[in-house]
Amino acid sequence: MSSPLQNALTMIMAGGRGERLYPLTRSTAKPAVTFGGCFKIIDFTLSNCFNSGIRQVYLLTQYSNATMNRHVQLAWEPLFRHELGEFVESLPPQHRSAEDWYHGTADSLYQNIDVLQRHRPEQVIVLSGDHVYKMNYADLLDYHLQVEAELTVAGVEIERSRAKDFGVMEVDSGNRLRRFVEKPKDPPAVPDNPGKALVSMGVYIFATAALVRELIRDAKGPRSGHDFGKDIIPSLMERGRRVFVYPFRAEPAKTARYWRDIGTLDSYFECNLDLLAPRLEMPLYDRHWPIRTYVGSQPPARIVDSTIDASLRGRAVESLICPGCVISGAQVERSVLSPRVRVHSKADVYESILMEGVDVGRGAALRRAIVCPRVNVPEGVQVGFDPDKDRARFVVTPQGVTVVPEEYVW
Repeated sequence: MSSPLQNALTMIMAGGRGERLYPLTRSTAKPAVTFGGCFKIIDFTLSNCFNSGIRQVYLLTQYSNATMNRHVQLAWEPLFRHELGEFVESLPPQHRSAEDWYHGTADSLYQNIDVLQRHRPEQVIVLSGDHVYKMNYADLLDYHLQVEAELTVAGVEIERSRAKDFGVMEVDSGNRLRRFVEKPKDPPAVPDNPGKALVSMGVYIFATAALVRELIRDAKGPRSGHDFGKDIIPSLMERGRRVFVYPFRAEPAKTARYWRDIGTLDSYFECNLDLLAPRLEMPLYDRHWPIRTYVGSQPPARIVDSTIDASLRGRAVESLICPGCVISGAQVERSVLSPRVRVHSKADVYESILMEGVDVGRGAALRRAIVCPRVNVPEGVQVGFDPDKDRARFVVTPQGVTVVPEEYVW
């Protein structure tokens, strides 16, 4: 007997332009941005799929997808057995509804509605490719079938102060969705916890017949924004369809699990630093639920004393150091170093994210900085100390993080 997952098709929204992550997204799609040193953001959703037993995955790509396609080819395609009908495959815009890109999350599926007609799955799992979390989608699908939903939305409780950027939900005692508000200025609180709000995770399961019906209805609506949160979900609720919320909580404590939407430079920075906490909320080292990626052939990381001055000792504290890195007589603290980063003697790196191939010159100092790939930070340069000076050259976020763009030349 086949499992419910074998009768489901998964579609991952992986084509966002990621304007709020610029300049990280200057030459790559948002889900393909490096995260946690050696991963891409998309690796977390794809790892959830693979670890859950999902073997039929489409990536709905759009902007700057060359980096994404290459990463999927190297890291993910070898894991899927095509002779058994398994695949992970990119779907660019089909230009069926207009001579343009996808107009919204619902339109991205509508443009690929022939894929649903060809596969004829019983359920369609719709995911976002720019979130960091661990979820077993088999549990979500079991819940969806148990409550006989036409649509199930995964929800998580977060601080109300952060909920303004998400779709906020209210449910009844049976977790049936009764109200959905997109990005409210004053998010409604969870009844038994006034400091929290229940938000959509951008994780959905649709009964296929209901999804196809709604996509066609939405495509004909001249005033629709063709978006799940703004259009599809409210429309289903207004017409009394069976829409339920799956509470994403940890067992047995019933507390909210780790979930982050990498929507801004500040959230990207904070989420990377979350990986440095003594007690990790994100189970990055769970051997039963590995986060897969592709790093390539790299030598081990080295932390050594300076070859110029033996009194200068190499040191890394509370940091993630990827293969191929060399810290030579330098100080690195609370930072994330991607492969092939080199930090030279007397350099000081604090609360910074250094992407692949970054070279930090002798005596340079970085504070609360994101340095994009292949940047050579010259000897003695300081970044993150003078906000006005940094703003004249770089992007500085509302929380004071300085972002040095890819291949920047001083």
